[in-house]
Amino acid sequence: MRAVILSLDTGAYKAKADVAAAASLKRMLEQVGIEVRAAKAFPEDKEMLKTVLCKLADAGMVELVLTTGAVGFLEKHCAVRETADRLLPGIPEALRAYNLRHTKKVILDRSEAGIRKKTLMINLPESAKMAKEDLEYILPEVVQVVDTFSLR
Repeated sequence: MRAVILSLDTGAYKAKADVAAAASLKRMLEQVGIEVRAAKAFPEDKEMLKTVLCKLADAGMVELVLTTGAVGFLEKHCAVRETADRLLPGIPEALRAYNLRHTKKVILDRSEAGIRKKTLMINLPESAKMAKEDLEYILPEVVQVVDTFSLR
């Protein structure tokens, strides 16, 4: 399985800085044998993100795209809905329920998950700790979805 991690953080992108959440997710994915092709900061630009998500999926470059950050209620946030062929609402619903143990602010979260072609796209929180915990929580299901792509 091949993956890309995009941390939606315009400040880190401009500074060419690493983002803690991306580094944490990269380590976790590599520990379970997933090849991470890129893990980097990306601007909070919805149109640019939509273009990149479509290119990654349509070219079959990766089977998994994780984004961190930009899952709030602003218009510039969340590009998965507009790029996915089909949404997987159970993933973000489960993550919101899981994260309610920490804070009620997750009720404002608009993260999404969906599939375009044979690429699974999932929005995760900006916090490195929460993104890591969330991925740990859903990783078996993520692997199951991607494994199903290879059967088709």
